[in-house]
Amino acid sequence: MILVAGGTGRLGTNVVGLLQARGLHVRVLTREPSRAAHLAKRGLNIVEGDVRDPTAVRRAVSGARTVISAIHGFPGTKDANPGTIDRDGNHNLIQAAREANVQHFVLMSAKGAAPDHPMDLMRMKYAAEQELMASGLTWTIMRPTSYMETWCEVLGRPLLEKGRTQVFGRGQNPINWVSTADVARFVEMAAVDGALHGQTLDIGGPDNLTMTDFVRVFKTESGADGKIGHMPPVAMRIGAIVASLVNPGMARQIRAGIVMDTAAMAFDASEVRRRYPSVPVTSLREVVRRDFVRAHDGQRNMPSVVTP
Repeated sequence: MILVAGGTGRLGTNVVGLLQARGLHVRVLTREPSRAAHLAKRGLNIVEGDVRDPTAVRRAVSGARTVISAIHGFPGTKDANPGTIDRDGNHNLIQAAREANVQHFVLMSAKGAAPDHPMDLMRMKYAAEQELMASGLTWTIMRPTSYMETWCEVLGRPLLEKGRTQVFGRGQNPINWVSTADVARFVEMAAVDGALHGQTLDIGGPDNLTMTDFVRVFKTESGADGKIGHMPPVAMRIGAIVASLVNPGMARQIRAGIVMDTAAMAFDASEVRRRYPSVPVTSLREVVRRDFVRAHDGQRNMPSVVTP
């Protein structure tokens, strides 16, 4: 049996579907059962519980052969944030997996996770990586770049709904983007292929695009029209300080925008892709056509579930 924590998110839902298609027994841990209704209809075992609750986590892990942690606490709230979810939630999952003699633990981290990263998400992801590697469990760590689907929602959907969008900062910094569908294939492979045990994979997509170029591709492929605005870096820094006093989640988003506008975020994914040629290489154009354009009539298709 395979436990997927975070199985109701965009990535987790893809992973669950791939594993179920293989005929594997999948259990999903979620703190919001209503979000798992579509999975329950497919016959999946849904367990209600919060990764911040060690008792609930032990109950969910019991009997599992493999644990896949796709949990994500960004941008988060006061109580559910990178510290309580990505660090402490993964701590609970790792400890429960050790107690239950789980055979394999797959951790979803992020490209660039480091102890001194300016984003707390990346610091908390790194802490979880270190704990997992020291746990004695057999592990695989996945480090994807920025998800195309998430940023289509952040940057593209406002064009469709409001006729305008806002790019963080100058929008001139090359960033690597990857589709959650591709990442899910790597997770599926890790769950069934022992060759990935003990491996840390940096997973990227085919293109390094600035945020401005990202929006232009979205506009071209979706047929959306509208204005592209830019939030000045100085305003972002001031906004992060102000937001930290009243809305920590918003402050994290703004700080992430500053990092994405200034830090080195380009990545050459070709080496890992050559090693695993069976995994598709999905472009941003394909994602926009798949999720935002109905092929048969050219109308916009707007998915209702938005997760990182």
